[in-house]
Order: sequence, then structure tokens, then C-alpha cells
Amino acid sequence: MKSKNLVVCDTEEEYAKALAMFFMRKKELMLQVHVCSSISHAEALGKEIRPDILLVAAEYEKEVQEKVKAEKVFILSGGDKLKEKTEFPVLYKYQSGERMLSSIIRECADVFGTGDMVQGISANKKKIIGVFSPVHRAGKTIYALRLGEELAESENVLYLNLEIFAGLGGHFEHNGQTLSDVLYYARQEKGNLGLMLTTLVCHKRNLDYVLPMAVSEDLKEIRGSEWVGLMDKILKQSIYETLVLDISDGIPELYVLLKSCTEIHMPVLEDEYSKAKLLQFEQEVNLLGQEDILKKIIRKGGTA
Repeated sequence: MKSKNLVVCDTEEEYAKALAMFFMRKKELMLQVHVCSSISHAEALGKEIRPDILLVAAEYEKEVQEKVKAEKVFILSGGDKLKEKTEFPVLYKYQSGERMLSSIIRECADVFGTGDMVQGISANKKKIIGVFSPVHRAGKTIYALRLGEELAESENVLYLNLEIFAGLGGHFEHNGQTLSDVLYYARQEKGNLGLMLTTLVCHKRNLDYVLPMAVSEDLKEIRGSEWVGLMDKILKQSIYETLVLDISDGIPELYVLLKSCTEIHMPVLEDEYSKAKLLQFEQEVNLLGQEDILKKIIRKGGTA
């Protein structure tokens, strides 16, 4: 898939460089990013490449139509009201990069289609690793995060926490969009979920993750079959080749979700109570005719 050209043209050269660097760090976006310090510079660049997306300072708004031909133009405003109404979308310069990117994606998704801005991954390389255990307090979340970080050293990994109480405000920061927002976008059936994920993900070293849902009752209403549909969309529409799911035993249709996993890592403890819980889980899986799940399980030593 051919990369798109994004040009940042602003009189504040350091700001333009910083904004361009933000876009360049978004590894999932198929963008070639260019920086211009003047409209004449952008005009000269436009003779070599055609900008697909142009972010231009408000003072150049009148000139841009004549001098630079771009597929989509955004006006960078410092906060002052524009003297005249502009036909182009306006972006506040000093908002967060994530908010700015979200606005750009919403405006450009229809122009460039659903797959033109996101790097795709071959389907045969994609996998879902479930981290699940019927034994509580076996260090499941710590294991899942460490596993995700290790895998992220060599591949694009997304960690999703599907626990009833995930530790929001502890393991994970409290502010920001959460897995609830990902589900909302997925349900809309509009645009590209992979593009929207670029505005939602947080980072832990090389590992990308989405903040878990804040209200436990909301998570309890999401059935395993809907989670499976969401994972399928993420794998098809994003750069992620591996999903690491931190799975709660309180999810409705739990076995539907476990069955969709490529492999299941199960931290366990060796005390008698833990062994009894594991035995009950295995007996139930067999009783319900879900023996295939047991074949995917890789037992791991837990940490009490």
C-alpha cells in the first residue's frame, strides 16, 4: 500500500518539527511526513510531491488555495478566532497530538478509504494469546503485561485487559479513553477501527495497550461472542499481529472467547486449593464439550 504525504507548514518552525515528529512516531500510519516553514517552501515541495494532507498556519489560509494543491487541508489555529470563515477544517494548535490526530482521521477516513492510512499485516501472522486462570491471585496481570512487553520487542502487540476490576488508577492510569470507546467505535460500523486505535492506545515501553473499562457492570454485559468480533476487526484493520488478552472468569460466554484464542497461557499455583480449582475447571470444560480449549493451554508458574 502506497504511503500518503502529510505536510506541516507553520511559521513556528520548532512547533512544526515537534508536530511532525509526533506523526512520524505513529508507526501504524502509512505517512511520509514533511515540514515547511513558509508557504513558498510548501509551494516548492508541492512541485515535487502532491500533499495528501496539509496542515497549514492560519495566516496562510488565503494563499494555500492558489499555491499548494492538497487533497485535504487543515488550518492550524493558535486559538484566536479567524477573521473570516474558512472552508477548511480548523485544528487548535496546542491541543494534544492524539486529539488532533483523531480529528484528522475523522475528516480523512472517507477521502482515503478504510485501509489507505494503516499498515496491514499478513493474516497468517496474526494470533490471539489469552492469559486466563481459574486460580485467582496467581499473578495473571503481571504475567500478561510482561509477556506483552517481551513480544513487543520484535512485533506489534496490543494488550487488552478484560478483567472485572482491572486496577484502573493502579496498574493503569485513570484518565483517557478506554476499552468502552473501542467497543463504541466498533459498533458504529463506520470508518476504520485501526485508524481510531491510533488515537486511543497508550504505551508501556514497546507495548501498546488500551485503558480497561472503568465500570465493572459495563464489562459484565459484554458477551464472549462480541469480544471475538472485536478482536477480529482489530486484527483485520490494524497493524497489530498479536493481541494479548487478560481474561476474567466473569465474562459471559467465556468459553466462546477462550476458544477463539490461538493459545492460552494459564498461571497456576501449587497449593491444594489452587489444584482443586484447576481440576474443577478442566472437568467443566470436558463436560461442556469444549475439549479443544484444553489443548491450547500452556501452564505457567504463578506468583502468589
